[in-house]
Amino acid sequence: MGIVLWVVAGLLALVFAAAGTMKLARTPEQLAEAGLGWARDFGTGPVKAIGALEVLAAVGLVVPPLVGVAPVLAGAAAVGLVLMMAGAIVVHARRSEVPLIAVNAVLLALAALVAWGRLGPYAF
Repeated sequence: MGIVLWVVAGLLALVFAAAGTMKLARTPEQLAEAGLGWARDFGTGPVKAIGALEVLAAVGLVVPPLVGVAPVLAGAAAVGLVLMMAGAIVVHARRSEVPLIAVNAVLLALAALVAWGRLGPYAF
């Protein structure tokens, strides 16, 4: 199960590092043109903050357990992603963006798996 946890955490880290970097590098208008219409409603500051949190979570999922320093931070990063994806589901539901709700639900489930694997009663 440890290998599965590493694979899932690594995939989540790649997804959120890419998504966060995109949010940090582009303006809300550019993001809206790329299919993320919600970015226009939020404005520059919140979009950049979300991007920064996604990049930090990506680092937090992998680096602490990899170096063996405070591995509980990986669980904390996963819990943060669960909360972020729950918020994203609410935003997309209000905007009737059903395909994005499905994507966020899958990411939420994967982050919950990592959180359980790192923080649960049988953490590994």
